[in-house]
Amino acid sequence: MYGGSVISCSVDMRAYARVTPASGLVLETRGEICRIVDRDDLRLQGDLFDVARAILSHMQLPPLKCRVQYGSEIPMQSGLSGSTALLVALLQALLTWQGRELNRYRLAERTRSIELNHLNVVCGYQDAYMCTFGGLNYIDFRGKAFHDGKGAQIFATVEPLAEDVSELPFVLGYTGEQHSSGQVHRPILERWLEGEQAVVEGYDRITEIARVAKTSLLLQDWPTLGDLMNENHAIQRDLGGSGTSNEQLITAALTAGALGAKLAGAGSGGTIIALWPWQETTRLEETLHDAGASGIHRLAIAPGVTRSTDVAMRSTRV
Repeated sequence: MYGGSVISCSVDMRAYARVTPASGLVLETRGEICRIVDRDDLRLQGDLFDVARAILSHMQLPPLKCRVQYGSEIPMQSGLSGSTALLVALLQALLTWQGRELNRYRLAERTRSIELNHLNVVCGYQDAYMCTFGGLNYIDFRGKAFHDGKGAQIFATVEPLAEDVSELPFVLGYTGEQHSSGQVHRPILERWLEGEQAVVEGYDRITEIARVAKTSLLLQDWPTLGDLMNENHAIQRDLGGSGTSNEQLITAALTAGALGAKLAGAGSGGTIIALWPWQETTRLEETLHDAGASGIHRLAIAPGVTRSTDVAMRSTRV
């Protein structure tokens, strides 16, 4: 959301949405059902159906007769863009149900608009682009800073890196702590909009780090990449973007020998990513578990949103 650059990778966990004929509009997730009769039913209620309500409100559709089933393998509010993946899957499924198509750039932009303007989540563009495109990418968001009204009119530049990267020596550690990314982003964004020097310079440096890190990743220069990850996290931490559980896992990873470690997602709990360019991960995993990790995951490049013949949509993210 600061008009910068990122290197982002998918994970092999999926969100899904499925649309089938029905006598009216029915939403179904986690064994619960919600019937939508009129527009009053689209008001956000802070429950499992708000993601679908936000999309339907945005699309301003005529009355639909279908059952919309959806769910996710992604730990929600963990820093892995679980809610955005659901948005992408649901939006693509409903568009397909109507016989409409959006290219990936437009789908990503539409998703971000819904998350910001209908779910009222302070968010950038990375999650929406990665859930849509999938893969391993260097993404340039130049001209798309939060305050710039023209930002939504400019598509990001997505540079796929997967074909030129032979290995992904990264391990994710989940703290098991849930948080709202918007609550973490909002105060830092407000300081950035006010022109606070530390925040402005911090995110300018993070943009430079991403550009240099792309070279390190492609050259498999793991010590340099580790140093850049550590610098990135130090900036985020000093701006208030981290949290106690993040710091415990990051310290544990570095103590175990990881070359670099940083938060993933908005921080303040959730997920950390460690650079571990060795096949044997037992020491790292044990250390992370001892520090409170509830789960460990290796990065594996996966596709973005896909469509099956039975109108089932799947989406993945970082």
